[in-house]
Amino acid sequence: MKIVVAEKISSSAVALLKQPRWTVVTADQLDGKLTSQLESADALIVRSAVQVDARLLEHANKLRVIGRAGVGVDNIDLDAATRKGIAVMNTPGANAVAVAEHTLALMLAMARHVCRANELTHSGKWEKKSLQGTELRAKTLGIVGLGRIGMEVAKRARSFGMEVIAHDPFVSTGVAKECGIHMTTLDEVYAAADYLTLHVGLTPQTMGMINAGSLKKMKKGARLVNCARGELVNEADLAGALKHGPVAGAAIDVFTEEPPRNSPLLALDNVILTPHIGGSTHEAQEAVGYQIALQVKEYLKHGVFQNAVNVPSVSHDEYAKMEPYIVLAERLGSFLAQASDGSVEEITIRYSGHIAEWKTELVRNAAIKGILNQALEEKANLVNAAAIADSRGLRVHEARKAKSSMGGAGSVVSIFLKTSSQEHLAKGAVLHGHAPRILAIDDIDVEAPLERNLIYMRNRDVPGVIGRVGTILGEHKINIANFSLGRQAGNGTSMPSGGKEGEPREAVAVVHVDGQVPDEVLTALRKVPAVKQAKAIRLF
Repeated sequence: MKIVVAEKISSSAVALLKQPRWTVVTADQLDGKLTSQLESADALIVRSAVQVDARLLEHANKLRVIGRAGVGVDNIDLDAATRKGIAVMNTPGANAVAVAEHTLALMLAMARHVCRANELTHSGKWEKKSLQGTELRAKTLGIVGLGRIGMEVAKRARSFGMEVIAHDPFVSTGVAKECGIHMTTLDEVYAAADYLTLHVGLTPQTMGMINAGSLKKMKKGARLVNCARGELVNEADLAGALKHGPVAGAAIDVFTEEPPRNSPLLALDNVILTPHIGGSTHEAQEAVGYQIALQVKEYLKHGVFQNAVNVPSVSHDEYAKMEPYIVLAERLGSFLAQASDGSVEEITIRYSGHIAEWKTELVRNAAIKGILNQALEEKANLVNAAAIADSRGLRVHEARKAKSSMGGAGSVVSIFLKTSSQEHLAKGAVLHGHAPRILAIDDIDVEAPLERNLIYMRNRDVPGVIGRVGTILGEHKINIANFSLGRQAGNGTSMPSGGKEGEPREAVAVVHVDGQVPDEVLTALRKVPAVKQAKAIRLF
């Protein structure tokens, strides 16, 4: 067995890999010959510098596993690895304590003016009065994102006597309550927090979430901490709020551009800036190296997957047959999550037709992944999605209806999503062997492609709605690629059973458009009297 450790990890991690009849080639032994060393390697361990792309993997004829000592796998081509049957593993959570401690350190530094006090004292000034600070005790900490890091921050904040409130639609209120955390809406977190800290992943929904609009909702004198992703914060908007209110201070460890050469935050005195060092402790670096070495060893010796970020072991033929339905389930789940409001409580995936006879773990996990990855800091994938859902107290069920002995339609995947305020059911199928499409929403038939940018609408089925929608989109220079409509069953304009006589039926529309949908377009659509709901949906 041969393992190539292409970047430096701890000596204890390397020692763990030195098993009988195993060869370990470390970074200092490569001498620029990574490509040739990979030709006979069974495992590759990297950090973030080595780019494991398709070109490099062409030489990896024996490679079985790639271990990433860290969380992000942006430097690894997952599709290329999957196609070659290579498992890819990372080490989520190994640096959670380090990032949580850095978050608290930044909060304390802001509360006690530590940076300015250090600078003044070094310059020979003794300015005690101007450096009077505040205590964290009895202050309200708002946490956006209760993954592993968010939970570690909450634990430490409570030991300081802080009241902890949080927003995370993918954590059950029961789990949060056990940890002494009060779950609430995002707007309520903005309004109540003395300190606001971000611990979510980067998604289309979270990109730029701290902007002029959200900053206006924040409490006067509030302070912001970001040790998650730089792209969560619009730096120009934050700079404006720091200059003119309501934000009194900020502490930023991550930036949209790193190093932040052009950031407007560089010129402000009421901002603490650190160079992306949240997870940079000796202990964390030791932990990620040792953890990935242990995972790689267990996989090579026993075939045990731990923290895999691509597909689990299936045969090539099984995966080829399953892949279109994996895509369908993920996009259907993502569609439902973006169309729904409230905290997720229950997910049910139903299979009918031939797919009901398959091993559906991958399809199930794809559906959960599509739902959870709208806001999670820790990304769900085809291996860990169910485990993440379970750890967050979410109920997941599966149901099957095998194909009829008389034949009939092909396979259909249905996803039922229950939140704290709504219940929705969406059905989908794969057409022509590769095209994922939605077939129905809440028992209203509406067939539409599940791809890229969509507008989802619910409205009263009355004349003029379609024309008004087209006009609004035209006025905003948004091109319509596909316009799919459906309405409740029944005759005429009256509601079906359960509705009041004479009331219009409910209709849905799924509008496929070119490009992203600005907020002002959704605002205009919602002002149409017959429109009950209008949401922008982004699918990848």
